[in-house]
Amino acid sequence: MGCTFSGLNALYDAVNGGGDVWINDNRFRIVRQLGEGGLAYVFLVKEVMSDSSSASAGGLAKKVKDPSHLSDDGTYAMKKVLIQNNEQLELVQEEIRASSLFSHPNLLPLLDHAIISVKPTQEGSWNHEAYLLFPVHLDGTLLDNSKAMKAKREFFSTSDVLQILRQLCAGLKHMHSLEPPYAHNDVKPGNVLLTHRKGQPPLAILMDFGSVRPARKEIRSRSEALQLQEWASEHCLAPFRAPELWDCPSHADIDERTDIWSLGCTLYAIMYGVSPFEYALGESGGSLQLAIVNAQIKWPVGPKPPYPEALHQFVTWMLQPQAAVRPRIDDIIIHVDKLISKFSK
Repeated sequence: MGCTFSGLNALYDAVNGGGDVWINDNRFRIVRQLGEGGLAYVFLVKEVMSDSSSASAGGLAKKVKDPSHLSDDGTYAMKKVLIQNNEQLELVQEEIRASSLFSHPNLLPLLDHAIISVKPTQEGSWNHEAYLLFPVHLDGTLLDNSKAMKAKREFFSTSDVLQILRQLCAGLKHMHSLEPPYAHNDVKPGNVLLTHRKGQPPLAILMDFGSVRPARKEIRSRSEALQLQEWASEHCLAPFRAPELWDCPSHADIDERTDIWSLGCTLYAIMYGVSPFEYALGESGGSLQLAIVNAQIKWPVGPKPPYPEALHQFVTWMLQPQAAVRPRIDDIIIHVDKLISKFSK
């Protein structure tokens, strides 16, 4: 059915005026903008129930398979993507397709979506708009939380660090266990949603499946290696990107352990707020790629008392430059469960 408005001016009018959007047969009122990046905008929306849909438990409830994904107060997060060409259209379609493969409490579910054709206007050159509907998590991302905590010189407890990591492991295990296995390819603090819970560790949910692809690739030529490196440079955030995606050999077997590298960087970031290689960006003559391919980790000053050495060893274990000796997700889960048992006593 598409949506009731198109174009940037109408979008801003709708935001400021609390306009309505249709995603297929369901109507949502825009409450406010939550964020933006590139050609994507994220809004807080509230489902508008008609009398007939309320009476028959219709609306989104009729469409969503898992009732636990439904909001108690009818609010959701809606991502609007302005699509300018076929390549961008294929990327959005790929994200929708990838989302449909997964069903796990630590992976953000796509509740509904619509892609509509629009006429190009003077303000913009896009020819499609995509609307993706998700559960809303208003406590923000791990990146947002880390920035706020850094400003207050606060740190996650050792227990919370391990519990957040354990949940990310659970989500990745689901992806890595499919046949064929899938890699997220962009595990980073900005793609981890946190929800704070009283008396419990934060809930951690991995999101953004725009870079998800089958994990296993056989590289058998220089051109294939360069093609992979180019793809990775566009889809994987540099400070969290695995060494084999920076400098891929002409004969290599790439697998889901690219995610383990990014997970190791993310574990470091849960503790210290940044990637372990971020320092190379600020050094005169420093090279991010060199720091990564040589796994040159620097340990900053942390909380008092400091994190256990076992956590530093855990990060180092995940950040093996040679993918063939890097642990797999099942190995990580066994180890993190041991640490949870040890440090929760």
